[in-house]
Amino acid sequence: MSRPSPVLVAASLLSVMAVLFLSSAAQARARLGDRLSQRRAAQSAPVSVPANVRVWRDQSYGSDPRQRYDVYAPAGAATAPTLFMVHGGGWRFGDKAMRSVVQAKVEHWTARGYVVISTNYRMLPDADPLVQARDVATAVASAQRNSARWGADPERFVLMGHSAGAHLVALIAASPTLLADAHARAVTGAVLLDSAGLDIERLMAAPHMRLYDEAFGSDRAFWKAASPSARLAAQGAPLLAVCSSHRRESCEQAHAFAAKAQRFGRRAQVLEEDLSHREINTELGDGNAYTAAVDGFIRAL
Repeated sequence: MSRPSPVLVAASLLSVMAVLFLSSAAQARARLGDRLSQRRAAQSAPVSVPANVRVWRDQSYGSDPRQRYDVYAPAGAATAPTLFMVHGGGWRFGDKAMRSVVQAKVEHWTARGYVVISTNYRMLPDADPLVQARDVATAVASAQRNSARWGADPERFVLMGHSAGAHLVALIAASPTLLADAHARAVTGAVLLDSAGLDIERLMAAPHMRLYDEAFGSDRAFWKAASPSARLAAQGAPLLAVCSSHRRESCEQAHAFAAKAQRFGRRAQVLEEDLSHREINTELGDGNAYTAAVDGFIRAL
């Protein structure tokens, strides 16, 4: 019996390896799809509201369907401080009612006497980040005007945002102009949860992800106008920039932003956490040391 040629053996081995590779790749895609589906399901599940918390959903601050915010207030609140949350999502996606945005924060801060507000805003491609920041400022003004309805003090608002939402909060906190233009009162502080968009001019001049091109385009004047670092002024609220130690670009910008604010005489600090970008958002409010550190900043305002 003749032996198969080396060429045929090699071809057969390659065919088997290709089948195994494709099978493994298909299984990996399936596992990834399952994880993404589970994550989406968890994020889209309705928020579980504590029994002693009252809720006002879809409070309007404009004519667009996305110009709405939700209010979570502890029963019996009177002149309570407010934590005003702005979701992330690359300036294109996200929602005020996602569990990852509000669940742990509502549980934690309403138990400590805070009103928690979570806002939506218009998004790309209909609204660029500057328009989005103006939406958030308008939402803050609306919530301050209506604060007596849910027992909040309009003079005690702390802004908080994650990712793209942190960029929008940083823009508002950098300079009093956006709040003043929206006829909003000054806020007492701002917490920035892992933004890599604090210095847009520097970001866009270096290699970067495509989502930043979609958000900020190629106009250098717009980069400057939409850059919290460029808009930073001497007057403004204290700042806490939380960053993931897994993301060098986030922590580098956080330290540079805080240092510049300090040179203006503003109170600013950085909190580096050994958490992923997503965990910086989802684990805030979970009763961990990270939450205690953010609590400490807010209590000191």
